[in-house]
Amino acid sequence: MKLILGLGVTGLSVARFFIRNNISFRIADSRQDPPMLQICKNENLLHDFYFGDWSESLLEDISEVIISPGIAGSESIVRWIRAKNISIISDIELFGRYVKAPMIGITGSNGKSTVTQLLGEMALASSLKTYICGNIGNPVMECISDDAELYIVELSSYQLDYTNKLDLFAGVITNISPDHLDRYSSYSNYISSKLSIYDYSMFNIINLNEPEVNGISGDNFFSIEKNESKCDFFASKKDNFYEVFHQSKVLMTSDDLLVVGKHNIENMLASLTLGYRFGLSINTMKEAAIEFKGLVHRLEFVSTMNQVDFYNDSKSTNAISTITAINALYTKYTNLVLILGGIAKKEDYSEMFKLINQKVKTVVLIGESSSDFFRHIDGPWVVISESMKEAVEVSKAVAESGAVVLSPGCASFDMFDNFSNRGEVFKHHVLEDN
Repeated sequence: MKLILGLGVTGLSVARFFIRNNISFRIADSRQDPPMLQICKNENLLHDFYFGDWSESLLEDISEVIISPGIAGSESIVRWIRAKNISIISDIELFGRYVKAPMIGITGSNGKSTVTQLLGEMALASSLKTYICGNIGNPVMECISDDAELYIVELSSYQLDYTNKLDLFAGVITNISPDHLDRYSSYSNYISSKLSIYDYSMFNIINLNEPEVNGISGDNFFSIEKNESKCDFFASKKDNFYEVFHQSKVLMTSDDLLVVGKHNIENMLASLTLGYRFGLSINTMKEAAIEFKGLVHRLEFVSTMNQVDFYNDSKSTNAISTITAINALYTKYTNLVLILGGIAKKEDYSEMFKLINQKVKTVVLIGESSSDFFRHIDGPWVVISESMKEAVEVSKAVAESGAVVLSPGCASFDMFDNFSNRGEVFKHHVLEDN
């Protein structure tokens, strides 16, 4: 019998797959009321289940465990499984057993979702039956299809930790920086987790700007201003923009793109290199890159109105995210209007305020943090708005042939259900008179 450990989105997707394929299973979760419990009840998936504190008894008659990535290896249940030499795998490894089409794997500390989505759009534009799945939000076990021609899979380090066998056509690490260090005993262990993607890849795609992959034998390379002669795709800065090259030929410039910032150039280079390795048309990939608006709520291009570009960066819930957005936009726009505020995190915002004072022309404050943020902004014109509708109206009135960005740097719960709701309301008011 199989054991599904963890009843979140991953566990639910595995249970549905087992039911469809007449595979007997047990579901277990340490929570009495796990997130997908009601859906499981509605779909009659709970034939053999256990909820509550882990017990070694739930491993009786179990031949293999499919574990949710959120369950750490240090938990007692995982130690018991390993002590009994019971196979423990990720949903990714299970997925790999059943799919027939090639898989491309993408991991990294930052940018992996963007690369996954952009490469997916390149493949779809090439008329390939493509499934974009994994950590990006679509569980892999919900995406198995006989008509698939390509799977593009975002892989988290947690998923890789529980993967022992996987056959990827190609794999890439976008970059590596300290993250999830509450889960790993050391940074080097986290790095090793990310590097393991190359153990499963037929072709290793290497970012030459990432020092942690220097020792990896690569098949295709990309970079920004480093070892261009080795690269299939690279970018070089020229004045205030980047030129993107395929080998020695200029393919496009950053000014051709809707997305902004050096990090998005790097994301595009990764997508181009993966697509090129798979055999996608360079012209088709180029057109898809030019039309790409970015991920929803992450410096997402919304529209151009009266020579002003509007961006939705509602996913920005802390200072560093807003700093990244300002720096990315400032490479393209000198007139910036920033909609900022919400519930401030307990963090140091001083660097964010310093950057705002240097690079932002107008700040429109919203939410609970408005009065406190107002005291720290010295230079830009500052307006406090009572609603998102008013904030957008003010932004439209003051913007001059530049950009307006919602990049709040704060949580959203004082005015909205979540960051997604905040971003959708922003986009609605930007577009309502268009």
